[in-house]
Amino acid sequence: MKPVYVVADNIISPLGRTTEENFSNVSKGQSGIRQHNNKALWPAPFYAAMFAEGQLESYWNEDSLENYTKFEQLLVLSVQNALDRTPININDGRTAFIVSTTKGNIELLEQQADPANAPLQEMELFHTAKKVAAYFGYSADPIVVSNACISGLLAILTAKRLILSGRYDHAVVTGADVVTQFVLSGFQSFQAVSSEPCRPFDAERKGVTLGEGAGTVILTCKEEYVPEHAIRVGAGAVSNDANHISGPSRTGAELGEAMQRALSGTGLSSADIGFVSAHGTATLYNDEMESKALQVAGLLERPVNSLKGYYGHTLGAAGLIETIIGMHALQQQLVIPTLGFETLGVSEPVQVSNQLKQFAMQHFLKTVSGFGGCNAAMVFSK
Repeated sequence: MKPVYVVADNIISPLGRTTEENFSNVSKGQSGIRQHNNKALWPAPFYAAMFAEGQLESYWNEDSLENYTKFEQLLVLSVQNALDRTPININDGRTAFIVSTTKGNIELLEQQADPANAPLQEMELFHTAKKVAAYFGYSADPIVVSNACISGLLAILTAKRLILSGRYDHAVVTGADVVTQFVLSGFQSFQAVSSEPCRPFDAERKGVTLGEGAGTVILTCKEEYVPEHAIRVGAGAVSNDANHISGPSRTGAELGEAMQRALSGTGLSSADIGFVSAHGTATLYNDEMESKALQVAGLLERPVNSLKGYYGHTLGAAGLIETIIGMHALQQQLVIPTLGFETLGVSEPVQVSNQLKQFAMQHFLKTVSGFGGCNAAMVFSK
């Protein structure tokens, strides 16, 4: 089986416009989470990782993106930065263009005084993906991956499988979501939003903190495009625990199975994994489920972190943003601390990282879970 590599990447978030800026700020323990008092989104103050006023516009350079929504701007800016880092021609007929998101342009719905007048076509995910792809002159049909909060990682897995099928040589995988009234009120209705910055796996965790941003990776199987020290995309797996529309499995067996399949598909054992980049939403049930899944997969002795304390939960972008940070951490042989974690608050003895650690490693495992019981896991290697 021919190897597939990540040859370029980008993160745009409240922590910066490039991966380098983001990784530097995360390594320093800086968080994009702030308290906001935006009554258009929620009547009371709330915590979220959101762009400051004018921040996103400052990234436009000479290009005007006024005719694009905030969601579309994030995708365009992230893809452009990643494309600038590789000579791959995405219009060669051998490149897939994949967009991952959970809510897309849902903000257009809440901007209407009468929802019946909402621009339905512009809210369709495929329409948006086609608009963004067209910005880069991409004329083929893009692919949309929208499967709750596993969308970003599932999009990477989909891209790899398409390349291995022989249909494509390369893939642009991009994903984004923004904090909107619809999204925030939805999580508030579950009473799942934390009254403070989220604290993944901590005994005093109070729920999720939302975030917004975009991530892009460019994959290839062509050796001539692979730079030195590129990250290899290992095996991945998905599962569904079919437990509840919003509540995860109570046993962790299904996510644990996805982890095991990702490891076995890459030919690795749990001892080979340098660290696990967990979903770690800081909700009561998610973190408990993940602790049990780590036990099922035999990974309780490996360092585990969650990046939600830096970015909040960026929904369809989470799998991409957190994978990119994980890849750069792997290259620098670092385990990023779990911001907000102090005392273990799950039933299994998870080795949650709360200090910056450095040691030799070759692989890390990324996991994600989402509403509807979906789970995914994937290995990335030097």
